[in-house]
Amino acid sequence: MGELADVPEENFTAEERREHRVFQELLKSVPGLEERLIEGSEEEVDTIAELVIFFVIQRDHSVLIAVDKLSKGASGARGDDTKSLKGAVLDWITPRGQSLVPPLARNVKVNCSFNHERTGALLCPAGLDWSNPEIKAKLRNGEIVVSGDQWLLFLYADYRYDSEDPWNGLFRSALLVSAYKHVFTSPSSVDKEPKATRSSNARIHGMTRVTPPSVTYIATQVRFSLMSSPVFSRTDTVTDSERFYNLLLELFEDSDEKQEVDELLVWWNR
Repeated sequence: MGELADVPEENFTAEERREHRVFQELLKSVPGLEERLIEGSEEEVDTIAELVIFFVIQRDHSVLIAVDKLSKGASGARGDDTKSLKGAVLDWITPRGQSLVPPLARNVKVNCSFNHERTGALLCPAGLDWSNPEIKAKLRNGEIVVSGDQWLLFLYADYRYDSEDPWNGLFRSALLVSAYKHVFTSPSSVDKEPKATRSSNARIHGMTRVTPPSVTYIATQVRFSLMSSPVFSRTDTVTDSERFYNLLLELFEDSDEKQEVDELLVWWNR
């Protein structure tokens, strides 16, 4: 943020404004943070920088949580949500009364992503046919590269994309709803009916309704849970997660999409 210190905020890009707001909130909330950035060792500054990147992704998840994670250090900041969702997502994507074939270990992600039939189908970009052997092979061998600026099938109701109506089912998948309740309500609430913000966890987070950034945050977490990368880190995984987060958030903030966004939020808050 140093290179932006003397630049008026109105000249920032939308992404820079989001980052700047999170950074300013952290400076206000963490005593001595600015001094640590100025006087700290290179290793400490790198650690704090990694945390700030993580908090930008988590920006709707409460500054208080960010402060708590900052006090715990980098390992804690990589996310209680990330850890708790990893195994839960496997349960939700397993058909009732059946097992995944081959099975996926809860603590090993190397066989996820396009390496597995189920996670591959959910991470398949909208508009591509995962059941097509040629498409599947190209996704698996990297001939088709999936980046963070692509819409994935797990975002859609019944995991189906309607090319004639891209908003049809978008952000309404059972997987997203389960993950949202798991994080913002409680793990035990996933199979219950009450709306996602009517619970102790949501109230602790200061939430009374489902918001676009909170849906975006959950979608980013679910995407990561389906991937084969083991942890958030300062690699392309983070870059793609950040890009994916911004892709979704920019859609929510697009004035041309206001009617669809409003209808979606009514659906989530019903």
